[in-house]
Amino acid sequence: MNWANESSPKEFILLGFSDRAWLQMPLFVVLLISYTITIFGNVSIMMVCILDPKLHTPMYFFLTNLSILDLCYTTTTAPHMLVNIGCNKKTISYAGCVAQLIIFLALGATECLLLAVMSFDRYVAVCRPLHYAVIMNYWFCLRMAAFSWLTGFGNSVLQSSLTLNMPRCGHQEVDHFFCEVPALLKLSCADTKPIEAELFFFSVLILLIPVTLILISYGFIAQAVLKIRLAEGRQKAFGTCGSHMIVVSLFYGTAIYMYLQPPSSTSKDWGKMVSLFYGIITPMLNPLIYSLRNKDMKEAFKRLMPRIFFCKK
Repeated sequence: MNWANESSPKEFILLGFSDRAWLQMPLFVVLLISYTITIFGNVSIMMVCILDPKLHTPMYFFLTNLSILDLCYTTTTAPHMLVNIGCNKKTISYAGCVAQLIIFLALGATECLLLAVMSFDRYVAVCRPLHYAVIMNYWFCLRMAAFSWLTGFGNSVLQSSLTLNMPRCGHQEVDHFFCEVPALLKLSCADTKPIEAELFFFSVLILLIPVTLILISYGFIAQAVLKIRLAEGRQKAFGTCGSHMIVVSLFYGTAIYMYLQPPSSTSKDWGKMVSLFYGIITPMLNPLIYSLRNKDMKEAFKRLMPRIFFCKK
């Protein structure tokens, strides 16, 4: 597979908000705080889900996968962005750009599919509780997680190859913070409409189909929850599923805005802000949403955090 062509530069210049010097320091502080919280929050959830036997269930298995995803997803872009904001020369090597594009796309697509799998898990738990242990068995959960990861990386290879093989005629100024499909397509000196159509097709598969399945699952869940007579049971079901729906809304809303419209129609500055939101802010919010709205997680944190961080028995 030819990732480079004769018009590929040795490095790209990432413009970001370099034309707004007053934004550099506030942006650096926000990124640093967000990345620190993302690391602490997602690592904490991973450790709690692994160490607490009560959380060895399909729901928390998928949540651990989501935390690993979010941690890697942010690490793909945030450290390099922090370095570039603090430097006068805001560049990334061609190889670094390719790696960033492939990994960022792969993890983003994997998260789309994993959120759909998590919604199916909630559907079975609420609508088919007596069959939950049989349906959501260990091997089924493992296969669903593996399917999400492999499909995400397969989609990334296809989209990245289409994007990177477009002729750029020596253009190397990427009007973005990192290497992303819409920004790289704008460097092309050829007609991008055929490629945009193909990328749109892949984006529909990865974004719209999973979000449709999620909405259908939660339609059935809402019907089942409303039939629950006990207020405590209804509240628990809404609390668990509500956390997932908040995460789905934040991630899919911004990703659909970015990938399901032509790059030329995306506002330059607004597109950068949206990318920052789903690439940096959403992975930071996910552990907060799941830990603050989930009773089992809060109890597990109380039991394990003192032992983990302060060596208390």
